[in-house]
Amino acid sequence: MSKRRYSEPEDQFEVKKTKTNSRLGHSFFNRKCEELATALLGVLLVRKIDGHLVGGRIVETEAYLGESDQAAHSYKGRKTSRNEAMFMKPGTCYVYSIYGIHHCVNVSSCGEGAAVLIRALEPVYGVEKMRQLTGKFFGKETDLCKGPGNLCKALNITKKHDKEDLSSSTEIWIEANGGDDDEIQVSTTSRIGIDYAGPDWSSKPLRFYVTNSLAVSKHKHKTHK
Repeated sequence: MSKRRYSEPEDQFEVKKTKTNSRLGHSFFNRKCEELATALLGVLLVRKIDGHLVGGRIVETEAYLGESDQAAHSYKGRKTSRNEAMFMKPGTCYVYSIYGIHHCVNVSSCGEGAAVLIRALEPVYGVEKMRQLTGKFFGKETDLCKGPGNLCKALNITKKHDKEDLSSSTEIWIEANGGDDDEIQVSTTSRIGIDYAGPDWSSKPLRFYVTNSLAVSKHKHKTHK
């Protein structure tokens, strides 16, 4: 477990103002994959749906390092129509489907074929809209975006958003939090559901989450300190 201190985003990153907060520009995403995976913790993923904002604070991510990473869709430089977004400029949305039902949303980073999977959010905007989209009219708010499939359902993220530029899209973007917290505690574990990658890559500490968040999909999973 480690601590990551926040600086005001304007000090380090290009920031584009929106009506709600501060949209993060290309320079925020233009960093190595593991660094982006931790930098994304605490910022807001936002969707605009029928004129309404829906989104939340990112609390869980996984880094997929590209060509050398046996768990990555881009392993050995494999480039297809499905994963092309992984090879596009940092800050590009990579959306793919699993089991033909659920979607997962990723953000490309520096590094050939590298991207960060966003695994969970704490709802901030449009909770009632999230309940409508998921059909979960009862229960905890923190369960609405817990896990990548639930997250995409709650924000109505589909293959339509694949290859969207997060620094300029009018439908999906990432904002600075604008909160009062100047630091968060980050825990690091191995990634979830990638045993196919072999014992070496499946055990690497490339999953990051906000330690005390109730919206994290899974807390105890081969934790590294």
